[in-house]
Amino acid sequence: MPNTTIHPKYCWSPFDQLTPGELYEILRARQEVFTVEQDCAYQDADGMDQHAWHLCCWDSKSQAPALLSYLRVVFPGNKYNEPSIGRVLTSKSARGTGLGKELVQLGIAHTQREYPQTPIRISAQLYLKRFYEAFGFEQTSDAYDEDGIPHIEMVRHASG
Repeated sequence: MPNTTIHPKYCWSPFDQLTPGELYEILRARQEVFTVEQDCAYQDADGMDQHAWHLCCWDSKSQAPALLSYLRVVFPGNKYNEPSIGRVLTSKSARGTGLGKELVQLGIAHTQREYPQTPIRISAQLYLKRFYEAFGFEQTSDAYDEDGIPHIEMVRHASG
């Protein structure tokens, strides 16, 4: 059942068009999910944000910027030869609402528009393998340790 207290508004931005407040909220949410919730000490500021599109889903009814879900699409040739979707998160308040699935669908659609006929590569936490397979991603590596969490590389081949 959808959460009626959430009013999503999606916004794509290159790094240099994010406001300081938006960037702060993105980094805060990433730290909350990936560092605190997952108890994982790692370098989130990896130098890729400046080479990426950022998809933010904001709560349009919130007084202060409230990030409901987020991902980034790193440009080809920076992290991988292909464009890469990563840092996918949904805030605690928005989990179970379908926003995560909608976010990934929008991320794939945008990436296909920007880089037609190009595969999309991700480094996925192993436990999310089935989630990403539902979007057409296929496992392309054995499991490996990244910051103490099992990961796999996955690729979604270009359609058409």
